[in-house]
Amino acid sequence: MTQSRTAMATSLCDDDLRLLTTFVHGLTDASGAVIRPHFRAPLAVENKAGQQAFDPVTIADREAEQVIRQRIRASYPDDGIFGEEHGREYGTSSRYWVIDPIDGTRSFVAGLPTWGTLIALNDGQRPVLGVMDQPFTGERFTGSRLGAVFHHRGETRPLKTRACASISEAVLCATTEEMFVDPRALAAFRYIASRVRLQRFGGDCYAYCLLALGFVDLVVEASLKPYDIQALVPIIAAAGGVVTSWSGDLPDNGGRVVAAGDPRVHAQVLRLLEHVGDVDPD
Repeated sequence: MTQSRTAMATSLCDDDLRLLTTFVHGLTDASGAVIRPHFRAPLAVENKAGQQAFDPVTIADREAEQVIRQRIRASYPDDGIFGEEHGREYGTSSRYWVIDPIDGTRSFVAGLPTWGTLIALNDGQRPVLGVMDQPFTGERFTGSRLGAVFHHRGETRPLKTRACASISEAVLCATTEEMFVDPRALAAFRYIASRVRLQRFGGDCYAYCLLALGFVDLVVEASLKPYDIQALVPIIAAAGGVVTSWSGDLPDNGGRVVAAGDPRVHAQVLRLLEHVGDVDPD
């Protein structure tokens, strides 16, 4: 059973949320100015995973997160911060910001434009405001209970997912099959993927935003961290989509996630996952 979010009230009034949305635009303007000079330029790449795997990080990741943190501390010193590169700072309020300065660093270092900066504001119960910014293409996606908006080079328009009544009609995205580290999870993903019309890989956070924009119907992934998904949840929800764990629970802690533009196809995927064995979180 999918857990309802509507019962969890937020302490933010609409005026507060509008002010915070303006603030988030300033955060992404600042981080984008740091990141852009490093994209498709000579760049040293470190591997955070050692010799077991490849988990790249660059100066662009670290400096962009630092700029975001500095601005949050200056404007909202009571709030906590949780970022991929610089860890967790606890605040005195229940609110905290969740940051992935470059979601898709592998794409970034390969020169592919499917990466983005993710920033969410969590009110202590759930993410209530999210942004995905792609500073190279000039695209920005924002979402909250006030709506979901696509921004591109001075123009804005509402985000709206498209109708997709059946999994057989769906376009499915996932970043890579390597994220399904449990063989049962990989088998479950392939079971879903075998039933869709089209599947594409390598999208990172950009795939979720294409779902909100109405070009993708499903994103099915695993091994996510909270900073990989929290900013995307308010965007997709405000655009008319659904995001849960594979078992239908809240996706905010990451792990295995199903995002769908149409609640009908989301329900079909969850029913299919019930028949492919253990789908406990990673």
